[in-house]
Amino acid sequence: MELKPLLITNARLLGGESGSLLVAGGRIAALNPTETPDGTETVDANGQWLAPGIVDLGVFATDKPAFHFGGITRAALMPDAGPLDDPGLVERAAKGGKPDLWVHPLAAATKGLAGKELAEIGLMKSAGARAIATGRTRIADSGVMRRVLAYAASLGLVTIIHAEDEGLTAGAVATDGEMATRLGLASAPAIAEAMAIARDLALVEETGAPVHFRQVTTARGLDLIRAAKAKGLPVLCGITPAHLFLSDTAIGDFRTFARLSPPLRSEDDRQACLAAVADGTIDILSSGHDPRGPEDKRLPFAEAQPGMAGAETLLALGLNLVRDGHITPARLFDLLATTPACLLGIGAGKLAAGMEADLILIDPDTPWQVDAKKMAAYAGNTPFDGMPVQGRATAMWKGGVQIR
Repeated sequence: MELKPLLITNARLLGGESGSLLVAGGRIAALNPTETPDGTETVDANGQWLAPGIVDLGVFATDKPAFHFGGITRAALMPDAGPLDDPGLVERAAKGGKPDLWVHPLAAATKGLAGKELAEIGLMKSAGARAIATGRTRIADSGVMRRVLAYAASLGLVTIIHAEDEGLTAGAVATDGEMATRLGLASAPAIAEAMAIARDLALVEETGAPVHFRQVTTARGLDLIRAAKAKGLPVLCGITPAHLFLSDTAIGDFRTFARLSPPLRSEDDRQACLAAVADGTIDILSSGHDPRGPEDKRLPFAEAQPGMAGAETLLALGLNLVRDGHITPARLFDLLATTPACLLGIGAGKLAAGMEADLILIDPDTPWQVDAKKMAAYAGNTPFDGMPVQGRATAMWKGGVQIR
């Protein structure tokens, strides 16, 4: 059945000026069109924001109800489940959510994510892998990491890196500081992140390979990224809202929903992260979506698994950054959609003619309260439980087809 053309009118494009957008054949045909084809279906946005669907880079589960609630139309799946070190597994993962959610698998950089032997990266690219990733940990062996970077670069793939020096973080569940000391938790110095980043930046300089540090959460780490970018190195970095809005005080009372990887940092580091979002050092904002049930979280803090269900709160917390004056609405959608889509090499993430019509309407002012018990996600392990927020996706189109 052929799709009817779609005209969305009276929308604030990227939260800015009022305009309209025409969709034809599943793609964006024009912004503010002067004429429309016969039989065009019209949707009045009533002044709501119109934005590209969110491209959530680095989720740990395909969780369609949570993604649809949060305005996510595409998700890049981390290789840890499986792990995704085989072309057949990659191909199956890529089919996981279609047609109303597209999953872009990130291939395991090494077999079994063990950090020892290169996986079949070329075959996995042919099977649908859009980038490669080291998973929840880094590759400790510098020789292996150098080969991974060089091989991925030769295939035109970005390597997505976890940055913590395992020699410092082994056994740690928190960041060194007053809170970890008070709770008697095994902790590691925040510099573990910067040390891992420094090693990998040296390898980037050596190989010229493009990399994305999935989460950079410390002032020292961000300074290294800034310097690398100033040198012209092909480096991107990301963060989740947890490290922008929470410090390590959130783990008080041994709150396992606030046990994350990397762990929450000091207030000084949190402020440095906000500054790095504002000055453009941080390129991508993602949910880190990692739903974990009671069997993983209702445990003593040191035994609980790290991770949070972040898909449903990503947009609302991103809108907080706009409301607090850190970024503009247009910059927010660079962080949520344009840059991650570009990293993955997909024709989406922008309001531009020719792009896939993955679109969301947003009411930026709707108030709601985060409730772990009522989340659409597979599990409600959010550190933001009980927090009042504003803004949500009210409608969503995937390839021009309305899905909510």
